Parts: sequence; C-alpha cells; structure tokens
Amino acid sequence: MMIKKYSYLIFTCILAIFSTAIFAAEQTPQQVVQSTVDVLLKDLNANRAKYKKDPATFHESLHSILSPVVDVDGVARSVMTVKYSRRATPQQMETFKTNFEKGLMQFYGNALLEYENQGIKVLRTTPTDSPDRVSVAMELRGNNNTIYPVSYTMVKLDGKWVIRNVVVNGLNIGKLFRDQFASEMRNNNDNLDYVINNWADAVKRAQESADKD
Repeated sequence: MMIKKYSYLIFTCILAIFSTAIFAAEQTPQQVVQSTVDVLLKDLNANRAKYKKDPATFHESLHSILSPVVDVDGVARSVMTVKYSRRATPQQMETFKTNFEKGLMQFYGNALLEYENQGIKVLRTTPTDSPDRVSVAMELRGNNNTIYPVSYTMVKLDGKWVIRNVVVNGLNIGKLFRDQFASEMRNNNDNLDYVINNWADAVKRAQESADKD
C-alpha cells in the first residue's frame, strides 16, 4: 500500500522522540532522542499486529504516550496564532487542544504502523540563544530507502524537554498548520467554533497540501 510521504514521516519522527516521559526530565535532549527511539520501536514491533487489528487502541496508546511530553498548549496557541487565540475563550482553547491531539493521533497513527524500522540515526544537538531551547537533528530512512533530514525544536518546561516544532525534509510542520488554520478561518467567515470543531478535516487538507509539494 502506498503511504503518503509526509503523513508517514511526520508522525513517525514525532513519536520517535517523545514516546515516553520518563527520560525527558533526566537526560539531555540528544539522549532523550536515542533512548525513546529504542523504546518506541520495541513497543511498535511487539504490538504491531494487535494495533493493526484495533487502530482505536493504538490511537489511545499514542495519546497516553505523547500528551505528557508535548507542549500541546504552546503548539495549539502557535497554530491558532495570537490573532485568533486572543479571541478564543478558555473553553474554545481546551476544545481546540483536544481536537488537535485527536486529529493527529487518528490521521498519522495508521501510517506509523507501516514503518518497518528501516533506520533512524540521531545526529547532534544545536544550542540556541536560549538555554531552554535547542534543535536536535536526526535522519530517517524511509520505506523507499530515501534519507530524510529531520530537525526538532525542543523547549524546557518545568524541568523537562518537550516538543515545540518539527521540520521534516524542509517542511516546517508548525508553519504548515498555522497556514492551514488561517485558511480555514478565511474560508469559513472567521467562524472560530466551526474551525475548532472541524479541525480533523483541516488536518487532512493540510496533509494533502504537503503531499503535493
């Protein structure tokens, strides 16, 4: 079965780093990457058959794995941008964060099941002007044996490293979803409730746009 190049790659890369919370508070960002790559692939290989038969269970597992180690609040506000987040009520923000996570789990989960451990290589950590923000480089070997460069932005919140953004083969995922959110608002008469409640469909349209590039 043909797998869309970015729907397969993006979530594989995210999960490869942030598959467990225990390492994040105790290790350097690069150590977090290497440790969790090993944990993820071991779990995926052991449970692949079960997850393929019951994708909903896999999606639930992904949620429990990722939610403690992803800055969902920061990512959601970044995607919505200040222009719209300052208009949102606390309830709207909570709903958007929930829908944002759910859409990613469902949409990329099945693609991840097709990954057969072709190879992931952690390269280096690059510091930034802030001691609480770094970039971690990695290479992912795809199903077609192509090498894809990956760069993660990690930030330190409450003493642990969490994901804030990822760039896969030059595609900035944060920007992709920010642009998609703005497009959905323009196309739906700035109806914030509508865009929030239909975000799963917007994620699919964003992925389709990326796959055309």
